Amino acid sequence: MARATIGGIRTLALVGQAGAGKTSLAEGLLAAAGVIGSGGSVERGSTVCDYDPLERSYHHSLRLAVASFEIERNGAALRVHLLDAPGYTDFLGHALPALDAVETAAIVINAQNGIELGAVRMMQRAQKNGLCRIVIVNRIDAENLDLPRLLEELQQAFGKECLPLNLPAGRGTRVSDCFFAPAGESDFSSVAAVHSALIDQVVEVDEKLMASYLEKGEVSPAELHEPFERALREGHIIPVLFTSAKTGAGVKELLDVILRLLPNPLEGNPPVYSRTEGGETRDITANPVPGAHALAHVFKIEIDPYVGKLAVFRVHQGRITPNSPLYIGDARKPFKVGHLYMIRGKEHFEVPEAIPGDILAVAKIDDIHFDAILHDDPEDAAIHARPTEFPASVFGVALVAKKRGDEQKIADALHKLVEQDPCLRVEHAAHETVLRGLGELHVRVALARMQEQNRLELETRPPSVPFRETIGAKAEGHARHKKQTGGAGQFGEVYLRVEPLARGSGFEFVDKVKGGVIPSQFIPAIEKGVRQVLETGYIAGYPIQDLRVIVYDGKHHAVDSKEVAFVSAGRKALLDALAKARPILLEPIMEVEATVPEAQIGDVTGDLTARRAHLKGAEPLRGGVARIAAVVPLSEMENFPSRLKSLTAGAGTYTLEFSRYEPAPAPLQHKLVSQYKRKDEED
Repeated sequence: MARATIGGIRTLALVGQAGAGKTSLAEGLLAAAGVIGSGGSVERGSTVCDYDPLERSYHHSLRLAVASFEIERNGAALRVHLLDAPGYTDFLGHALPALDAVETAAIVINAQNGIELGAVRMMQRAQKNGLCRIVIVNRIDAENLDLPRLLEELQQAFGKECLPLNLPAGRGTRVSDCFFAPAGESDFSSVAAVHSALIDQVVEVDEKLMASYLEKGEVSPAELHEPFERALREGHIIPVLFTSAKTGAGVKELLDVILRLLPNPLEGNPPVYSRTEGGETRDITANPVPGAHALAHVFKIEIDPYVGKLAVFRVHQGRITPNSPLYIGDARKPFKVGHLYMIRGKEHFEVPEAIPGDILAVAKIDDIHFDAILHDDPEDAAIHARPTEFPASVFGVALVAKKRGDEQKIADALHKLVEQDPCLRVEHAAHETVLRGLGELHVRVALARMQEQNRLELETRPPSVPFRETIGAKAEGHARHKKQTGGAGQFGEVYLRVEPLARGSGFEFVDKVKGGVIPSQFIPAIEKGVRQVLETGYIAGYPIQDLRVIVYDGKHHAVDSKEVAFVSAGRKALLDALAKARPILLEPIMEVEATVPEAQIGDVTGDLTARRAHLKGAEPLRGGVARIAAVVPLSEMENFPSRLKSLTAGAGTYTLEFSRYEPAPAPLQHKLVSQYKRKDEED
C-alpha cells in the first residue's frame, strides 16, 4: 500500500468516563479496518489496547494506549492514529496528554449511564484545547434505554450543536445514516428531519453555500465537506454517533465517518507553542508541512524492563527520518534517531519517516522526557509547549522498605514511575518518603507496578501531617554553658528574647549584642544552636516557625570560649525562653475544591462540615455538576478520597492546596503533646 500523505492522516482520542466502552470500541474499529481478525474482550484480557498485566487484572484501562493502523479507501492510503485514554479520574495524568496529540476528541458516552462527570470534564478540556469534538453514544443494544431523552440531555449539557449523524434502528441492532445517504427508518425521530437539521447547521458557516441551499433546496455531499470541516473546527457542530462495540452496530459507520469527515492535520487547529527570547515570550503556531523545521511533542513516556524507555511523540511540522539528528528542548547536543516506530498496543512497527500528524515513537533515548519538544534546529531551543493543566496530586502514602538496603532501589523505581506519569510525585519530608497521586487507586496501581517490575517489598502508612509550633507571647531566655575537664574548658553565656511574628513569616535571627561581650565570631554558633531547637520542636517535636530571636547580651572567656560552647548556650537559652512564651501547636489548613454531581452536594458538604471545614460556597456548573469550595484542616482529610468516591459513586473529584497555618484546637494539641512526651519518656 502507498505511503499516506498528510491529507490521509487522522488522529483521534477516545475519552470519557470509565466503563463507557472506549477500549472495546477501539477493538471494534481495528476489526472493522481489517487490522485484526475479531475484536478481543476486556473481560478476557485479550484487547489490543489493554495489554498491560495490571490492566488485564483490573479489567480497565490504566494508562494511555496508542493503536495506529493503515487502511486503503478508494485507492488512497489512509493512516489512523487512535488513542485509547483511561476513564478513571485517578489516571487523568494519562488521559489529558491525549488531547495534546490529536485533531479530534471523541467523547464516549455509556447509553445506560448517560452523561457522567468524566465525559463533561473531557468535553470541556477538548473545547479549551480548540479540538474538533464528536460524541459517541455506545452500548445502544442495552435494555430499557431512553435514547431520545439522552440526545436531549447531550444538547442541554454541550449545546444545540450536538446533532446526530446517524440514528439507532432495529432496536439498536444497526444504525441509519443521516448525512451521506439519508434513508430508512430509525428507532426514534425522522432520518429526513435529522438530515435537514444537519444541513441547516453546516451551511451556516458558508454564506455562498447557504444562499445556494436556500435557492435550490439541496446541496451535494461534495459541497458539504469543506464547510463541515470548518463547522467542526469552530465547534459549530458536534456530531453524535450511535454504536454498540459489543454487537458491532454502528462501528463500521463510525470508521467511515473518521475516514471521510474528521479533519486531517492540515484542516485541524494547529497547536500553539511559546518562544521565550530575551526575557519575552510570544506565541507561535506550528506549520503542518514537511518542508518546515521539524517540531514534535513528547506526550507519553513508557519504561519497559526489557525494551527500555519508549518516547511517544506527535509531529506537528517538518519531517523526521531514521538517522535524523534531533535536539531535546534546549539541549546543545543532538541525538540521532535510530528507528521510528508506529505503535499498536504492545506491538511496534518500523516506519521510514514521520510527517506532520504522525504519532510515532523512538526508543532507548535516556535524556528524553515527558512534555519534551523535539526539533532539528538549534534556534528552536527556546520553543516550549504550553503546559497541560493537571489536577493536584493530593493523595499520598509514606513508603518504608521491608528490607534494609532497598532504599536506593526504591528511589530508582520511584524515579521511573514519576517519569511515566506527570500526576505522580515524590516528596521527602519529616524523615519519610511520600508518593502522591490523584487518588487511592492511582497510588495503589503505581506501587503494584513498581513492586512487580522491581521485586521490592514495601510497607505503606498514611503520611505524617506537617504540624508546626510557634509562640504566643514575648519571653526572655538565659543559659550558661560551662565545662571544665582539667585542660582547656568550654564557656559561653547567652541572653536572648523571643517575639511572635505574623503567621507565615518564618524565622528571624537578630544580633543586638553590644560592647563585644560576645565576640562576633561566636554569633553564628548561637544561631546554629537556635536553629537546632527550631528543627526539633519544643512541645510536640514539630518545627518551630513565625518567631524572632534577638540575642542581646552574654559573656565569653578569653581562653575557654569556643564555638561548641555557644552552640549549646544558644540552644539552652532558646528552650528557656520557649517555656515562658506560651508555645502553640499549628495545624495546616487547606483549600479544598470538589467537583461533584449536583445530586450529591448535600452529602459532600455534610461530610466536609464534619471534618471541621469552613464552607466558602457551592456553584452549579454545566452538565449537571457543581463545584464546592471550602477550607479544612489537613489532619481531617485522611480518608476523604475514599469517602468522596463512595458518596458520588466514583464521579467526584477534588483538589487540595495549602492555604495557611492556624492554631490547633486544644484537644488535638493536648493529644499530640501527650504522645510526644510519652515517646520521649520511652526513648
